[in-house]
Amino acid sequence: MSTSSNLPLVFVVGGTGAQGIPVIRGLVKDGAYAVRFLTRDATSSRSQELLKLPNVAAVEGTFANEDDLRKGLRGATYAFINIDGFNAGEKTEIFWAMRSYELALEEGIKFFVYGNLDFVYKKGGYDPVLRCGHYDGKGRVGEWILQQNKSPENRNKMGAALFTTGPYISMAVGARTPMSPTVEDGVVTWRVPLGQGAVAHVNLDDCEYYVRWLFDHQERANGLDLEVAIDLIGYDELAQAFEQVTGHPARYIDTDLADYWATGPLGQGASSAGYNSDPSDPATMTIRDNFTGFWNMWKHSGGNQGVIRRNLALLDEIHPNRVKSAREWFQREEDKSAELGLPNLWTRVNNLRPVLKIAEDGRKGRL
Repeated sequence: MSTSSNLPLVFVVGGTGAQGIPVIRGLVKDGAYAVRFLTRDATSSRSQELLKLPNVAAVEGTFANEDDLRKGLRGATYAFINIDGFNAGEKTEIFWAMRSYELALEEGIKFFVYGNLDFVYKKGGYDPVLRCGHYDGKGRVGEWILQQNKSPENRNKMGAALFTTGPYISMAVGARTPMSPTVEDGVVTWRVPLGQGAVAHVNLDDCEYYVRWLFDHQERANGLDLEVAIDLIGYDELAQAFEQVTGHPARYIDTDLADYWATGPLGQGASSAGYNSDPSDPATMTIRDNFTGFWNMWKHSGGNQGVIRRNLALLDEIHPNRVKSAREWFQREEDKSAELGLPNLWTRVNNLRPVLKIAEDGRKGRL
Protein backbone atom coordinates (compact mmCIF):
# COMPACT_ATOMS: atom_id res chain seq x y z
CA MET A 1 0.00 0.00 0.00
CA SER A 2 1.26 3.51 -0.74
CA THR A 3 1.84 5.97 2.09
CA SER A 4 0.07 9.25 2.77
CA SER A 5 2.28 12.29 2.22
CA ASN A 6 0.50 14.07 5.08
CA LEU A 7 1.79 11.70 7.78
CA PRO A 8 5.24 11.72 9.39
CA LEU A 9 7.20 8.97 7.62
CA VAL A 10 9.28 6.45 9.57
CA PHE A 11 12.00 4.58 7.68
CA VAL A 12 12.43 1.08 9.15
CA VAL A 13 15.35 -1.32 8.78
CA GLY A 14 14.54 -4.80 10.10
CA GLY A 15 10.85 -4.47 9.39
CA THR A 16 10.33 -8.05 8.19
CA GLY A 17 11.91 -9.55 11.32
CA ALA A 18 10.09 -10.95 14.33
CA GLN A 19 10.37 -7.60 16.12
CA GLY A 20 9.89 -5.37 13.10
CA ILE A 21 6.42 -6.59 12.18
CA PRO A 22 4.77 -5.57 15.49
CA VAL A 23 6.80 -2.34 15.54
CA ILE A 24 5.42 -1.33 12.14
CA ARG A 25 1.93 -2.44 13.09
CA GLY A 26 2.06 -0.21 16.16
CA LEU A 27 3.18 2.81 14.18
CA VAL A 28 0.46 2.70 11.51
CA LYS A 29 -2.57 1.05 13.11
CA ASP A 30 -4.32 4.32 14.04
CA GLY A 31 -3.08 6.48 11.18
CA ALA A 32 -0.51 8.44 13.22
CA TYR A 33 2.52 7.52 11.10
CA ALA A 34 3.41 6.15 7.69
CA VAL A 35 6.20 3.59 7.26
CA ARG A 36 8.69 2.84 4.52
CA PHE A 37 10.57 -0.39 5.24
CA LEU A 38 13.71 -1.79 3.66
CA THR A 39 13.53 -5.32 2.28
CA ARG A 40 15.67 -7.45 0.04
CA ASP A 41 12.50 -8.85 -1.57
CA ALA A 42 9.23 -6.91 -1.66
CA THR A 43 7.43 -10.03 -2.92
CA SER A 44 8.32 -12.16 0.13
CA SER A 45 5.51 -13.34 2.37
CA ARG A 46 6.64 -11.13 5.26
CA SER A 47 6.88 -8.07 3.03
CA GLN A 48 3.46 -8.78 1.58
CA GLU A 49 2.02 -9.12 5.09
CA LEU A 50 3.32 -5.67 5.96
CA LEU A 51 2.12 -4.13 2.70
CA LYS A 52 -1.45 -5.05 3.60
CA LEU A 53 -1.25 -2.54 6.47
CA PRO A 54 -2.37 1.06 5.89
CA ASN A 55 0.25 3.65 4.93
CA VAL A 56 3.08 1.14 4.50
CA ALA A 57 5.45 1.03 1.53
CA ALA A 58 8.52 -1.07 0.74
CA VAL A 59 11.85 -0.07 -0.72
CA GLU A 60 14.06 -2.85 -2.04
CA GLY A 61 17.69 -2.92 -1.03
CA THR A 62 20.08 -3.88 1.74
CA PHE A 63 21.30 -2.21 4.91
CA ALA A 64 24.84 -2.86 3.66
CA ASN A 65 24.61 -0.29 0.85
CA GLU A 66 24.78 3.48 1.30
CA ASP A 67 22.65 4.23 -1.75
CA ASP A 68 19.91 1.92 -0.49
CA LEU A 69 20.00 3.49 2.97
CA ARG A 70 19.87 7.00 1.51
CA LYS A 71 16.94 5.98 -0.69
CA GLY A 72 15.08 4.75 2.37
CA LEU A 73 15.95 7.72 4.57
CA ARG A 74 15.34 10.45 2.00
CA GLY A 75 12.12 12.31 2.69
CA ALA A 76 11.47 10.46 5.97
CA THR A 77 11.04 12.28 9.28
CA TYR A 78 12.06 9.48 11.63
CA ALA A 79 13.99 6.20 11.53
CA PHE A 80 13.90 2.87 13.37
CA ILE A 81 17.05 0.86 12.62
CA ASN A 82 17.44 -2.77 13.75
CA ILE A 83 20.19 -4.48 11.78
CA ASP A 84 20.31 -8.28 11.53
CA GLY A 85 23.61 -9.21 13.16
CA PHE A 86 23.13 -12.89 12.39
CA ASN A 87 23.22 -11.99 8.70
CA ALA A 88 26.12 -9.55 8.82
CA GLY A 89 28.24 -10.75 11.71
CA GLU A 90 29.45 -8.54 14.53
CA LYS A 91 32.09 -6.53 12.69
CA THR A 92 29.98 -5.69 9.64
CA GLU A 93 26.95 -4.88 11.79
CA ILE A 94 28.94 -2.33 13.79
CA PHE A 95 30.02 -0.48 10.64
CA TRP A 96 26.60 -0.35 8.99
CA ALA A 97 24.79 0.56 12.21
CA MET A 98 27.13 3.52 12.66
CA ARG A 99 26.73 4.53 9.02
CA SER A 100 22.95 4.33 9.37
CA TYR A 101 23.13 6.88 12.18
CA GLU A 102 25.45 9.15 10.20
CA LEU A 103 23.37 8.92 7.04
CA ALA A 104 20.23 9.71 9.04
CA LEU A 105 21.90 12.96 10.12
CA GLU A 106 22.95 13.61 6.53
CA GLU A 107 19.39 13.10 5.26
CA GLY A 108 17.74 15.32 7.88
CA ILE A 109 16.03 12.67 10.05
CA LYS A 110 14.59 14.30 13.18
CA PHE A 111 14.48 11.33 15.56
CA PHE A 112 16.41 8.05 15.39
CA VAL A 113 15.56 4.88 17.35
CA TYR A 114 18.17 2.13 17.35
CA GLY A 115 17.21 -1.51 17.94
CA ASN A 116 19.73 -2.46 20.61
CA LEU A 117 20.91 -5.27 22.88
CA ASP A 118 22.84 -5.14 26.15
CA PHE A 119 26.61 -4.50 25.94
CA VAL A 120 27.12 -7.56 28.12
CA TYR A 121 30.92 -7.69 27.85
CA LYS A 122 31.11 -4.20 29.39
CA LYS A 123 28.26 -4.77 31.87
CA GLY A 124 30.04 -7.92 33.07
CA GLY A 125 33.32 -6.12 33.73
CA TYR A 126 34.97 -7.33 30.50
CA ASP A 127 34.92 -10.93 31.69
CA PRO A 128 35.70 -13.06 28.60
CA VAL A 129 33.21 -15.78 29.61
CA LEU A 130 30.45 -13.20 28.97
CA ARG A 131 31.61 -12.28 25.47
CA CYS A 132 28.57 -12.55 23.17
CA GLY A 133 29.12 -11.06 19.73
CA HIS A 134 25.54 -10.42 18.66
CA TYR A 135 24.88 -8.58 21.94
CA ASP A 136 28.18 -6.69 22.11
CA GLY A 137 28.00 -5.61 18.46
CA LYS A 138 24.73 -3.80 19.05
CA GLY A 139 25.60 -2.64 22.56
CA ARG A 140 28.82 -0.90 21.47
CA VAL A 141 26.98 1.01 18.78
CA GLY A 142 24.14 1.88 21.15
CA GLU A 143 26.57 3.51 23.59
CA TRP A 144 28.27 5.32 20.70
CA ILE A 145 24.93 6.69 19.44
CA LEU A 146 23.98 8.06 22.86
CA GLN A 147 27.42 9.65 23.18
CA GLN A 148 27.12 11.21 19.70
CA ASN A 149 23.68 12.48 20.69
CA LYS A 150 25.25 14.60 23.45
CA SER A 151 27.22 16.77 21.03
CA PRO A 152 25.35 19.98 20.08
CA GLU A 153 26.08 19.60 16.35
CA ASN A 154 24.23 16.26 16.38
CA ARG A 155 21.63 16.81 19.10
CA ASN A 156 20.38 20.04 17.53
CA LYS A 157 19.76 18.18 14.26
CA MET A 158 18.41 14.81 15.42
CA GLY A 159 17.30 13.18 18.65
CA ALA A 160 18.11 9.54 19.39
CA ALA A 161 16.98 6.73 21.67
CA LEU A 162 17.82 3.07 22.16
CA PHE A 163 15.27 0.26 22.26
CA THR A 164 17.07 -2.54 24.12
CA THR A 165 15.37 -5.93 24.05
CA GLY A 166 16.31 -9.54 24.76
CA PRO A 167 15.29 -13.05 23.70
CA TYR A 168 11.63 -13.15 22.72
CA ILE A 169 9.65 -15.44 25.00
CA SER A 170 8.06 -17.01 21.94
CA MET A 171 11.52 -18.46 21.19
CA ALA A 172 10.99 -20.75 24.19
CA VAL A 173 8.26 -22.54 22.20
CA GLY A 174 9.80 -22.06 18.73
CA ALA A 175 11.99 -24.09 16.40
CA ARG A 176 15.78 -23.74 16.05
CA THR A 177 16.31 -21.22 18.85
CA PRO A 178 18.84 -21.46 21.70
CA MET A 179 16.02 -22.49 24.07
CA SER A 180 13.86 -24.73 21.89
CA PRO A 181 12.18 -27.38 24.07
CA THR A 182 11.77 -31.09 23.53
CA VAL A 183 8.87 -33.30 24.58
CA GLU A 184 10.25 -36.32 26.42
CA ASP A 185 7.79 -39.03 27.50
CA GLY A 186 5.01 -36.46 27.44
CA VAL A 187 6.94 -33.86 29.46
CA VAL A 188 7.89 -30.51 27.89
CA THR A 189 11.58 -30.16 28.69
CA TRP A 190 13.98 -27.24 28.50
CA ARG A 191 17.58 -28.52 28.67
CA VAL A 192 19.66 -25.34 28.77
CA PRO A 193 22.84 -24.23 30.64
CA LEU A 194 21.15 -21.58 32.78
CA GLY A 195 21.84 -22.72 36.35
CA GLN A 196 19.85 -20.55 38.75
CA GLY A 197 20.03 -17.60 36.36
CA ALA A 198 17.22 -15.91 34.47
CA VAL A 199 16.54 -14.58 30.98
CA ALA A 200 15.23 -11.08 30.18
CA HIS A 201 12.51 -12.47 27.94
CA VAL A 202 10.53 -9.99 25.83
CA ASN A 203 6.94 -10.14 24.61
CA LEU A 204 6.92 -9.23 20.92
CA ASP A 205 3.46 -7.67 21.11
CA ASP A 206 4.73 -5.25 23.77
CA CYS A 207 7.44 -4.06 21.35
CA GLU A 208 4.59 -2.53 19.35
CA TYR A 209 3.68 -0.32 22.31
CA TYR A 210 7.20 0.58 23.46
CA VAL A 211 8.53 1.79 20.10
CA ARG A 212 5.38 3.77 19.48
CA TRP A 213 5.86 5.37 22.92
CA LEU A 214 9.42 6.40 21.98
CA PHE A 215 8.23 8.21 18.83
CA ASP A 216 5.22 9.73 20.59
CA HIS A 217 7.28 11.06 23.53
CA GLN A 218 10.46 12.27 21.85
CA GLU A 219 11.25 14.97 24.38
CA ARG A 220 11.42 12.41 27.19
CA ALA A 221 12.81 9.64 25.00
CA ASN A 222 15.72 11.65 23.61
CA GLY A 223 18.92 10.18 25.07
CA LEU A 224 17.03 7.29 26.71
CA ASP A 225 18.06 3.65 26.64
CA LEU A 226 14.69 1.95 27.05
CA GLU A 227 15.65 -1.52 28.28
CA VAL A 228 12.60 -3.78 28.18
CA ALA A 229 11.59 -7.25 29.36
CA ILE A 230 8.64 -9.13 30.78
CA ASP A 231 10.90 -9.87 33.75
CA LEU A 232 14.09 -11.78 34.45
CA ILE A 233 12.56 -15.26 34.10
CA GLY A 234 14.16 -18.40 35.52
CA TYR A 235 13.40 -21.64 33.73
CA ASP A 236 11.94 -23.41 36.75
CA GLU A 237 9.41 -20.55 36.70
CA LEU A 238 8.96 -20.93 32.94
CA ALA A 239 8.25 -24.66 33.19
CA GLN A 240 5.89 -24.20 36.13
CA ALA A 241 3.99 -21.49 34.26
CA PHE A 242 3.61 -23.70 31.18
CA GLU A 243 2.27 -26.54 33.31
CA GLN A 244 -0.17 -24.30 35.19
CA VAL A 245 -1.64 -22.82 32.02
CA THR A 246 -1.76 -25.90 29.78
CA GLY A 247 -2.21 -28.72 32.30
CA HIS A 248 0.65 -30.61 30.64
CA PRO A 249 3.79 -31.50 32.63
CA ALA A 250 6.90 -29.41 32.03
CA ARG A 251 10.38 -29.23 33.53
CA TYR A 252 13.70 -27.40 33.33
CA ILE A 253 16.89 -29.47 33.43
CA ASP A 254 20.09 -27.50 34.01
CA THR A 255 22.55 -28.77 31.43
CA ASP A 256 26.29 -28.25 31.29
CA LEU A 257 27.70 -26.53 28.23
CA ALA A 258 29.43 -29.67 26.90
CA ASP A 259 26.14 -31.59 26.84
CA TYR A 260 24.27 -28.60 25.42
CA TRP A 261 26.68 -28.40 22.48
CA ALA A 262 26.55 -32.16 21.97
CA THR A 263 22.77 -32.55 21.92
CA GLY A 264 21.15 -29.09 22.06
CA PRO A 265 18.98 -27.24 19.54
CA LEU A 266 21.84 -25.35 17.86
CA GLY A 267 23.89 -28.47 17.08
CA GLN A 268 27.64 -28.36 17.63
CA GLY A 269 27.80 -24.68 16.71
CA ALA A 270 30.82 -24.84 14.41
CA SER A 271 29.50 -22.39 11.80
CA SER A 272 29.99 -18.62 11.93
CA ALA A 273 27.44 -16.82 14.09
CA GLY A 274 26.89 -14.37 11.22
CA TYR A 275 26.15 -16.47 8.18
CA ASN A 276 27.53 -13.88 5.75
CA SER A 277 30.67 -13.23 7.81
CA ASP A 278 34.07 -14.59 6.78
CA PRO A 279 34.90 -17.75 8.79
CA SER A 280 38.62 -17.06 8.30
CA ASP A 281 38.37 -13.56 9.78
CA PRO A 282 39.75 -13.57 13.36
CA ALA A 283 36.88 -11.20 14.29
CA THR A 284 34.28 -13.86 13.45
CA MET A 285 32.78 -15.83 16.33
CA THR A 286 31.35 -19.30 15.89
CA ILE A 287 27.80 -20.07 16.95
CA ARG A 288 29.26 -22.07 19.82
CA ASP A 289 31.48 -19.23 21.09
CA ASN A 290 28.72 -16.66 20.69
CA PHE A 291 26.01 -18.63 22.46
CA THR A 292 28.32 -19.89 25.19
CA GLY A 293 28.69 -16.23 26.16
CA PHE A 294 24.94 -15.81 25.72
CA TRP A 295 24.11 -18.53 28.24
CA ASN A 296 26.82 -17.37 30.65
CA MET A 297 25.24 -13.90 30.55
CA TRP A 298 21.86 -15.20 31.63
CA LYS A 299 23.38 -17.63 34.14
CA HIS A 300 24.78 -14.54 35.88
CA SER A 301 21.52 -12.55 35.75
CA GLY A 302 19.23 -14.21 38.28
CA GLY A 303 16.73 -12.27 40.35
CA ASN A 304 17.20 -9.02 38.41
CA GLN A 305 20.35 -8.56 40.53
CA GLY A 306 23.04 -9.82 38.16
CA VAL A 307 24.78 -8.72 34.98
CA ILE A 308 21.58 -7.91 33.08
CA ARG A 309 18.89 -5.96 34.93
CA ARG A 310 15.70 -4.15 34.06
CA ASN A 311 13.91 -1.18 35.64
CA LEU A 312 10.51 -2.86 35.88
CA ALA A 313 8.93 0.11 37.67
CA LEU A 314 9.76 2.33 34.68
CA LEU A 315 8.27 -0.24 32.30
CA ASP A 316 5.09 -0.37 34.41
CA GLU A 317 4.87 3.42 34.21
CA ILE A 318 5.34 3.53 30.44
CA HIS A 319 3.20 0.47 29.65
CA PRO A 320 0.84 -0.40 32.54
CA ASN A 321 -0.80 -3.22 30.56
CA ARG A 322 2.42 -4.96 29.60
CA VAL A 323 2.86 -8.70 30.13
CA LYS A 324 4.56 -9.10 33.53
CA SER A 325 5.18 -12.84 33.92
CA ALA A 326 5.74 -16.06 32.00
CA ARG A 327 2.39 -17.36 33.23
CA GLU A 328 0.58 -14.28 31.93
CA TRP A 329 2.25 -14.66 28.52
CA PHE A 330 1.36 -18.36 28.27
CA GLN A 331 -2.23 -17.58 29.27
CA ARG A 332 -2.54 -14.85 26.66
CA GLU A 333 -1.19 -17.24 24.02
CA GLU A 334 -3.71 -19.92 24.98
CA ASP A 335 -6.56 -17.38 24.93
CA LYS A 336 -5.44 -16.02 21.56
CA SER A 337 -5.21 -19.53 20.10
CA ALA A 338 -8.75 -20.34 21.23
CA GLU A 339 -10.14 -17.06 19.90
CA LEU A 340 -8.46 -17.32 16.49
CA GLY A 341 -8.64 -21.08 16.04
CA LEU A 342 -4.84 -21.45 16.11
CA PRO A 343 -2.78 -24.34 17.54
CA ASN A 344 -2.56 -24.22 21.33
CA LEU A 345 0.70 -24.30 23.25
CA TRP A 346 0.73 -28.08 23.69
CA THR A 347 0.31 -28.53 19.95
CA ARG A 348 3.01 -25.94 19.29
CA VAL A 349 5.67 -27.59 21.45
CA ASN A 350 4.96 -30.91 19.75
CA ASN A 351 5.27 -29.30 16.30
CA LEU A 352 7.87 -26.56 16.69
CA ARG A 353 7.78 -23.84 14.06
CA PRO A 354 10.19 -20.94 13.44
CA VAL A 355 9.71 -17.68 15.29
CA LEU A 356 12.81 -15.92 13.99
CA LYS A 357 13.28 -14.96 10.36
CA ILE A 358 16.75 -16.52 10.42
CA ALA A 359 15.23 -19.93 11.21
CA GLU A 360 12.57 -19.45 8.56
CA ASP A 361 15.25 -18.52 5.99
CA GLY A 362 17.53 -21.39 6.99
CA ARG A 363 20.45 -19.03 7.76
CA LYS A 364 20.67 -18.07 4.09
CA GLY A 365 20.33 -14.86 2.11
CA ARG A 366 22.50 -12.05 0.77
CA LEU A 367 23.94 -9.34 2.95
